[in-house]
Amino acid sequence: MRIVAFGAGGVGGFFGGLLAKSGVDVTFIARGAHLDAIRTKGLCIRNAEGEIRIHPAQATDNVVTVYPPDFLLFAVKLFDTEAVAEACRPIVGPDTAVVSLQNGVEAVDILSGVFGRDRVMGGTVGVATVITEPGVITQTGLFNYMTFGEQDGSRSKRGLALEAACNAAGINATLSDDVDVDIWMKFVLLSAFSNMTALTRLPAGLLRETPETRAMLEACVAEAVAVGRAQDVALPADAIQQTVAKLDGLPAEMVASMLHDLSSGKPLELERLGGAVVRLGEAAGVPTPTQAFAYGALKPHITGT
Repeated sequence: MRIVAFGAGGVGGFFGGLLAKSGVDVTFIARGAHLDAIRTKGLCIRNAEGEIRIHPAQATDNVVTVYPPDFLLFAVKLFDTEAVAEACRPIVGPDTAVVSLQNGVEAVDILSGVFGRDRVMGGTVGVATVITEPGVITQTGLFNYMTFGEQDGSRSKRGLALEAACNAAGINATLSDDVDVDIWMKFVLLSAFSNMTALTRLPAGLLRETPETRAMLEACVAEAVAVGRAQDVALPADAIQQTVAKLDGLPAEMVASMLHDLSSGKPLELERLGGAVVRLGEAAGVPTPTQAFAYGALKPHITGT
C-alpha cells in the first residue's frame, strides 16, 4: 500500500506518521521549515507516552514528482481545498482513492467535482495535536480516531484495506456505512465550538460555566442540527443532546484551533464552518441567528493579519 499525505501538519503528519512507522509507504507533501526538518531529521510525533520518529521520511513540496498512490489523504485547510485538489490532479490515478480528512461538510463535494465521485471517500478524524517546532508534532492527550467511508455506504475492498492498515498502525479506524452522518455530527460540534471560542476568546470550561455563553453555544448546536436535517442528513434523534454531552466532556482548558489561528493572525476556516451553517441555512430557509451573529463578528478577521 502506498499513501500520500497532503498536509503534514496535525492531521496528515500525525496519521501519516503512524502509518509510516508501521511500515506503510507514505510520502508527505509539506513546505517551508517543516519540510526541511522532516527531510533532515525525520518526522517526530511526541505524546505523554514518549516519542515516535520516522527517519528517513519521504517528503516533498513538488506533488508532480510523486507516483500515483493507492490513497491520497487530503488534510489541508478548508480554504485551500480547491487549489490543492487541482494541484493533485497529476497524481490521482485510476486506482487512487482520495480520502478527505478535513473539517466541514462541503469538502467531499468539492473533491468529487475535481476527481469524480467514485474516487472520493468522505472522512473525519479526531486528535489533539500541534506543531511545536518544525518537524515535530505534539499530541496533547492520547485519543485518536479516523472514520471514513464510501459515498454510497458500501464496504468496499479499498475501504476495508485502509481500515486494516490504520488499525495495525495504532489508529482507531472505522469504515462507516453512512459517513455523511459522521461528518455532520463532527461539523455540528466544531462549527459551534469554533465560533464560540473564537468569538469569546474563552476556553471550554468558562464557555460552559457562563450561562449566557452556554446558551449561545447550545443555540449554535441546535441551529447546525436543523440545517443538517434540512440537507436530508439522517442525524440521530438525539443529535443535539449527544453534541452537548461531548462539549461538556471537553477539557476545561481546551479551545478550538480557530482561536489559535485568530490569535496568531492566520487565516480562519470560518467560511466552511460557521459560514457554511449560515449559507446552507439561508438556502434551505432555516434560521441560524446565533451562528450568523458569530460569523458576522469574526468575518473581519477571516484573512488573518
